[in-house]
Amino acid sequence: MGEATIRDVARRAEVSVASVSRALNGLDNVRAETRERVIKAANELGYVPHAGARSLSLARAHAIGVVLPDLHGEFFSECVRGMDREASRRGYLLLLSNMHDDSDQAAVALRAMRGRVDGLLVMAPHIAPETLEHAIPPALPSVMLNSHADLPGRPALRFDNRAGAEAMVEHLVANGYRHIVHIAGPEGNLDAAQRAEGYLAVCARHALPPRILAGDFNEEAGEAAARTILASNTLTDAVFAANDMMAIGCLHTLRSAGTGVPEKIAVAGFDDVPLARYLSLSTVRVNIAEMGARAVGRLIDLLEGKDLSRDSETFTPELVVRATTAPRTAPKDGAAHA
Repeated sequence: MGEATIRDVARRAEVSVASVSRALNGLDNVRAETRERVIKAANELGYVPHAGARSLSLARAHAIGVVLPDLHGEFFSECVRGMDREASRRGYLLLLSNMHDDSDQAAVALRAMRGRVDGLLVMAPHIAPETLEHAIPPALPSVMLNSHADLPGRPALRFDNRAGAEAMVEHLVANGYRHIVHIAGPEGNLDAAQRAEGYLAVCARHALPPRILAGDFNEEAGEAAARTILASNTLTDAVFAANDMMAIGCLHTLRSAGTGVPEKIAVAGFDDVPLARYLSLSTVRVNIAEMGARAVGRLIDLLEGKDLSRDSETFTPELVVRATTAPRTAPKDGAAHA
């Protein structure tokens, strides 16, 4: 089947071609109901505007679209830093967008890239694969980062989140910690789910009591988890957060309350953002900038016909041991929070 045209969209939405054009270009003189019908039809048909199709087939924009869950925080800034370094080296510019936790917003963000870029880099661990497959323009070369599943014809790069989490919890166990709390990432997020799986696997392996507190990858969630731990009668001698920012929030709150880290409670994170080194935070390094650079390289090779493979790549994280998870000393009264 050939690519959908603006007339196909008009027929599906039961409006004029002019109405389709106005709706997709965001003009104000379109009723909300009509705009929604047009967008729905365009998504169903995988419509790419002709200007975009001409740009892709006749000339390169030398621009790469990057769609991330968020643009805030050290993780994403490191990822973009790696992407920008490689893109600049090879003569490309980056066009950034974000899609938070909303699948409708994801479709809007991806659709906004049509006609503006030569290819897409998409990090969407929080978006269902069928939603992504439907939203990404079929003719636009794309590389996926840490997404739920491989999409047909789209190379994928991902971290082995479970292996990284297992390595960290095994490290805590080896250092004498037995009452380890996990601060989880947001529900529905692939990275968060895999890291929780790794934590639970090690707890089961060593017959340790698991305890998971809800989080959302932000510092405030780590602070809230620390307050919960301090107010609880449940024994806790270590915390493993699903990312560094929650670990940093937890670390700050524990120390502010006079709880020694790691003397009373050890704290560990995941990602190894630059700030972790300055706080001596034990973590799991995922080489964020390197992965971003590699993703750009794969996409540009694909665009320039240098690498036509669609193989996926999995990066194994590295355990980084620092002061916040030092070996547990001989048990003393009050050595762990109870």
